[in-house]
Amino acid sequence: MIPFLRILVILILTASGHFFQFGNLVGTMARQYPWLGALFGLLGGLIVVLVDLYFKRSSVRNVLSILIGVSLGLWFNRLMLDVLAFALPQSGVNQIGVVSSIVFAYLGAVTILRGQDEFSLMIPFVKFSAKGVKEDIVLLDTSVIIDGRIAEICESSFLSGHLYLPRFVLKELQLIADSADPIKRNRGRRGLDILNRMKRSPVIDIKINETDYTDINTVDAKLVRLALEVGGKLLTNDYNLNKVAELQGVKVLNINELANAVKPIVIPGEMMQVKILKEGKEHDQGVGYLDDGTMVVVDGARKRIGQTFPCVITSVLQTQAGRMIFAKPNEE
Repeated sequence: MIPFLRILVILILTASGHFFQFGNLVGTMARQYPWLGALFGLLGGLIVVLVDLYFKRSSVRNVLSILIGVSLGLWFNRLMLDVLAFALPQSGVNQIGVVSSIVFAYLGAVTILRGQDEFSLMIPFVKFSAKGVKEDIVLLDTSVIIDGRIAEICESSFLSGHLYLPRFVLKELQLIADSADPIKRNRGRRGLDILNRMKRSPVIDIKINETDYTDINTVDAKLVRLALEVGGKLLTNDYNLNKVAELQGVKVLNINELANAVKPIVIPGEMMQVKILKEGKEHDQGVGYLDDGTMVVVDGARKRIGQTFPCVITSVLQTQAGRMIFAKPNEE
């Protein structure tokens, strides 16, 4: 619809320039070439479209603030010129008005833009209110949707802010679900099921963001750019995306870090029951797992695979991938 409106504006201004002879405004020479009116109308239409494209990625709030600021500035300029008309000749007022209109329009736009977060302004159908605390925007990544834990986190009301699902992330998820690889296909379908569950949940508000960047190829780069433009946070469990986003100043909510933070605290010397599931990398080591997925490496347990027995914690290692617990069998 927007491209259609742009074309319509250009055609209307071109036709208006032809019929009303905008070209006559530039002097006698233009009157000899009637098509100049259409040319000036076309140029005017192109300028309008270029201004629209310039503000394409600006929020509606900012655009309206500029329009209101310019209108107020021109209104104050008009009042000033009416006062000066009593003391100066009309020619002098006109000369001053050309410069002052530009100055007041600029000052009005800048003032409203800078103060839009500090005061409330009511006009018909539009309300600018003091924002106080800025509402958070949380962008969802493909990996965190496929992971699935995001649904439980949102349903528990621990995550605040508006959840935004970019359209390009949804497209990537659909491509994964249509993959010829059965593993990728199952992961993609799982992600779509999670999204449907979140959409049906009465406590989760998730919206589709239509912004896209045709000049960027990778979804991760698009996510980082969108987060920078809207001032939002990025929700992911992708380690590489986490680091890239942080380098560019984007706040990241990593589900893996959250999972590590809420794991039970264990300290050396404590005892726990561990079931050995497989061999370890080092000699005579056995590996087991806690209920939350934490790996437990037990020395001297290589021959006890499949057994559950008490162990004493010797040390705890925290890594980027998670936490590892080292233990030894309790000989007592």
